[in-house]
Amino acid sequence: MAQIESINTAMQQVKERVAKVLELANKLGADSAEVSMSKQQGLSVDTRMGEVETVEFTNDGALGLTVYKDGRKGSASTADLSEKALHQAVQAAVNIAKYTSVDPCSGLADKELLAFTAKDLDLYHPANISTEQAIAIATEAELAALNSDPRISNSDGANFSSFDGFKVYGNSHGQLVGYPSSRHSLSCMMIAGSDDEMQRDYSYDVNRDFNNLKDPKLIGIESAQATVSRLNSQKLTTQKVPVMFRSDVANSIFGHFIAAISGGNLYRDSSFLVNSIGKQVFSSHLNISERPHVLKGLASSSFDSEGVATVDREIITQGQLQSYLLTSYSARKLGLTTTGNAGGIHNWYVSANGGDFKAMLKTLGTGLLVTELMGQGVNVVNGDYSRGAAGFWVENGEIIFPVEEITIAGNLQDIFTNVVATGDDYDLRGAIQTGSVIIAEMQISGQ
Repeated sequence: MAQIESINTAMQQVKERVAKVLELANKLGADSAEVSMSKQQGLSVDTRMGEVETVEFTNDGALGLTVYKDGRKGSASTADLSEKALHQAVQAAVNIAKYTSVDPCSGLADKELLAFTAKDLDLYHPANISTEQAIAIATEAELAALNSDPRISNSDGANFSSFDGFKVYGNSHGQLVGYPSSRHSLSCMMIAGSDDEMQRDYSYDVNRDFNNLKDPKLIGIESAQATVSRLNSQKLTTQKVPVMFRSDVANSIFGHFIAAISGGNLYRDSSFLVNSIGKQVFSSHLNISERPHVLKGLASSSFDSEGVATVDREIITQGQLQSYLLTSYSARKLGLTTTGNAGGIHNWYVSANGGDFKAMLKTLGTGLLVTELMGQGVNVVNGDYSRGAAGFWVENGEIIFPVEEITIAGNLQDIFTNVVATGDDYDLRGAIQTGSVIIAEMQISGQ
């Protein structure tokens, strides 16, 4: 309770500073202004082979402001919240605005779209973790991994992090809102050896609530099992086969989709999905929903970074594109309305039709299970896709042997429309919640 009172007091103080900045901007000649500030505190601990490598404490925050005058825009930021520093920052932003080009699409979000109150989405769960406790948690995960299998020969370390803070946003429309949040994470990466071969892999978890993090021993054991499973990896011959992306890497497929329907790429004609609203983009069984107000959600928020109220939204319905992802600026460029996605997406949920992980392997039959992706060979302009990969070769629905040093390739347009099945083995550790995904066929380049 004391922590909640403390952070509410700190938030109120920042709100007063934000209101002061907005007042200053008006006095110094700005037509309108918007101000945001995020503050974060916490610690991060790294251990390796039972020894503490780093302990980092964080207590920082910066105020950013943008002013608009006669269609021109100027921005500045400051970590100093004194009266003098705030005045200098506002004056700098106003001066910058004098020299920028006139852009009729710039400016605040429309007032009727704003969130003037912040919903309580249960995002704030401070843990009061001491340095000693943090070290003990990371060490416990690493020790469990080292003791779980004799083939685990070394460690790449464990990390425990715990942060909490708040965000405040205000603008000249009279909006002044904020909310506190927390985030806790634990990861462990191990190294396994067999003959002359070395492999590494990891496990991790992240949650708003420390009490909902996976047990450190389980994280350690999972990291060891993942590492050992990669020993005796083989290469594949070049061929075309069905490919299944395990849930923890399947979100990357939808990450490329996000880039393709983002306003910045659309108004620049830099996406293969320009003019695609209402068109068939994915297989007809697939749906994607955005749910910004999920309690404790890792990507939950009642407003975006422009203060626009977030709402439930259908992105894909029966494979058809229902909505782009737009900021106020990109929406004006396109003659549309912002979707409240300035700053990113808010909890995407991908529908499932393929059952659990084992059922998905049966559906895959014979093909490649991808568990790691490398490189960034993706062109959102034309959809070309080529990335390094590692994983497992599957036959008759059973994992046969690990695979490495291959490249998988295709075109995103074909990849999206050839999604055969999506699993209900959801990875809950990010903004995109999806199960494993099977693509009917992709090119594998190997030996």
